[in-house]
Amino acid sequence: EDLETGVHLDPAVKEVQYNPTYETMFAPEFGPENPFRTQQMAAPRNMLSGYAEPAHINDFMFEQQRRTFATYGYALDPSLDNHQVSAKYIGSVEEAEKNQGLTVFETGQKKTEKRKKFKENDASNIDGFLGPWAKYVDEKDVAKPSEEEQKELDEITAKRQKKGKQEEEKPGEEKTILHVKEMYDYQGRSYLHIPQDVGVNLRSTMPPEKCYLPKKQIHVWSGHTKGVSAVRLFPLSGHLLLSCSMDCKIKLWEVYGERRCLRTFIGHSKAVRDICFNTAGTQFLSAAYDRYLKLWDTETGQCISRFTNRKVPYCVKFNPDEDKQNLFVAGMSDKKIVQWDIRSGEIVQEYDRHLGAVNTIVFVDENRRFVSTSDDKSLRVWEWDIPVDFKYIAEPSMHSMPAVTLSPNGKWLACQSMDNQILIFGAQNRFRLNKKKIFKGHMVAGYACQVDFSPDMRVPQSFQNLKEVTAGPQEG
Repeated sequence: EDLETGVHLDPAVKEVQYNPTYETMFAPEFGPENPFRTQQMAAPRNMLSGYAEPAHINDFMFEQQRRTFATYGYALDPSLDNHQVSAKYIGSVEEAEKNQGLTVFETGQKKTEKRKKFKENDASNIDGFLGPWAKYVDEKDVAKPSEEEQKELDEITAKRQKKGKQEEEKPGEEKTILHVKEMYDYQGRSYLHIPQDVGVNLRSTMPPEKCYLPKKQIHVWSGHTKGVSAVRLFPLSGHLLLSCSMDCKIKLWEVYGERRCLRTFIGHSKAVRDICFNTAGTQFLSAAYDRYLKLWDTETGQCISRFTNRKVPYCVKFNPDEDKQNLFVAGMSDKKIVQWDIRSGEIVQEYDRHLGAVNTIVFVDENRRFVSTSDDKSLRVWEWDIPVDFKYIAEPSMHSMPAVTLSPNGKWLACQSMDNQILIFGAQNRFRLNKKKIFKGHMVAGYACQVDFSPDMRVPQSFQNLKEVTAGPQEG
């Protein structure tokens, strides 16, 4: 019954049939003792991590404290009986004191004393009446800087504003240089007169029966000191060539005869981005990075008007209709297409549905509509003078199309996409992509290739930097 009698007591047995003594219950086990056995290992356990005792916990209180700890970082100490002792917290005790033990299930902080206000509700006291506008007793006025400190702050603010303010760009002084001795011939005709001695009827509106691919270089016009950004032929006849460049200059060239440089137009302070003739060719518009659009007289070189809305114009187009030669549109860097009236010099309409800078504007459908492309990788079709696009084309696979040209018959739009291919869209009704007519070959980098069609509609051409030419047959 005890250790001396030699009765063996199995430590794994949970019940005994007699009442053993204290010495027997806590006597060491028989056998060698493990020297590496710690006190924790010697403690009885009923699971791998220790000894679990059954306990009763309210489900709501447990979930309340768990969520409070997860949200605020504190909870009631579960080892204490909260009904007998004052509440103690584990975790962020400072946060618990700040929130006064607020739990996640309580809608707000516990009620405390309201802030007291100065009282003076006597309305007859005109000077001292406070009413509902009275200040709180513990309210502190915001400290203001002294006069010297305020002067220093004003000086610092003025310097920052002066440093960050953009300087107002003044329009450059316009002038022109005539590169030929006489502007008029013996009959009083200027270079705008369509020549009749070049072996080609330049007045004819009928295209040739068949156009052939260019096989050799005929001539190189050189005169610009930097890259050429746009080239435009004289309307209808094409006997003159207008070019604009990054050297801020615009030049007019002969296409036939001696192919001379006839006139240079100077007036922009930054690179010229785009140019456009009117229908008769007597005037043209120029758009430059100095944020100005200028109207020039082709014959005299005089700058007629200036237009600006303080944004960079990326493209400019006259309305081709004869009765609307006083109107033009420009695609701007601020995602808008702006319509100006030359006669008043004011903006008469804005088309602002694009989400990126506008790159191209092309008139279609007998000039009743126009198509625009943008850096937002979309193509939009607009009714003239209606600032809401009625057709929006944007696919996840589409890229930006910075160059667009209308075919001579008005049925197709050739778009130079920035994924190195030329896409053909229908220019009537639905404006669908023609997947059977996609042209590849150029590696587009920087400026996009300019696209154009041969007069007989069999050959779309793309030009890059006025040097490279690729062509592919297309059945009209």
